[in-house]
Amino acid sequence: MTDSDLAEAYALCRDVAREHGKTYFLATRLLPADRRPAVHALYAFARMVDDIIDVDMIAERDDADAVADDLALLTRIEERLDAGLASPDAHVSVASNGPDRRNELILAALFDTARRFDIPAEYFTAFMTSMRMDVPHSSIYKDRYATMDELKTYMYGSAAVIGLQMLPILGTVCPVEEARPTASALGEAFQVTNFVRDAGEDLARDRIYLPGDVLSAFGVDEDLLWWCRRTGNVDPRVVRALADIIATTRALYRTAESGIQLLEPRARDGIAVAFALYRDILEAVESDGYRCLSTRASVGNSRRARVAATAAGRGLLVRAGSTVSLRSAG
Repeated sequence: MTDSDLAEAYALCRDVAREHGKTYFLATRLLPADRRPAVHALYAFARMVDDIIDVDMIAERDDADAVADDLALLTRIEERLDAGLASPDAHVSVASNGPDRRNELILAALFDTARRFDIPAEYFTAFMTSMRMDVPHSSIYKDRYATMDELKTYMYGSAAVIGLQMLPILGTVCPVEEARPTASALGEAFQVTNFVRDAGEDLARDRIYLPGDVLSAFGVDEDLLWWCRRTGNVDPRVVRALADIIATTRALYRTAESGIQLLEPRARDGIAVAFALYRDILEAVESDGYRCLSTRASVGNSRRARVAATAAGRGLLVRAGSTVSLRSAG
């Protein structure tokens, strides 16, 4: 692969992150410039896989052959992933044109990122396994999770490993293994936040990511969830169940928060912004009366701007302090 191809690959990943991940992209703008391309590559890869397994598109086509094509494409991506991660220094070819060029460019950026930052291949394998759990007709497909423990098994690959992939890119002030528990907790906290926010949309797709044991403990069944979805009302039992899940998620955020200080100082502000904005989604759900089965809660643009501006100010102070220290040392 030429330097021009690699530059194009990373530029594509940046465009994907900017277009599809508003909160994510805002946070990456506060990361050190030399680390942003790698973070964009991770996002673009995850987005590429997510687009392949898009449940809405599969349902709309309702075509067994089309679904089989999606599964076959996912298998080809897995095979390319396994080969590329097994030999990250090997030559990577990118088609000059054609429908596969976009995917090949994203994979090329991912392989370069994994090689430069020594990201374990197991993290990507776990991610692909969880993604297959989302694909109808795959052998490990799941659209319901009976317990929180069962959900955590799924979230290891869909969320925890995302935090683990990020660690070597962001850098740590301690041995990386000491930061792994908090990085995993942050990935899980973000994921459960998404599950709560998107509960209604997921239900409409015949998927429930809220753990069944928690729902049943408060007397909530699927009929009640559908009633909330159809009417826009919220039954008190659903409120109590969601409040319990949110409390559990906030505990994950508390665990994760201590890990921000384990990152290199110049990487902390970007993660702190993502942390604050995702955690704010839970408050938005509460402020909206827990109506997440019928409406999608969001964090306003003014709040996003304030959080980003505050973090940017802290970043300037950190960089200024580092410059003073370097000058003093010289």
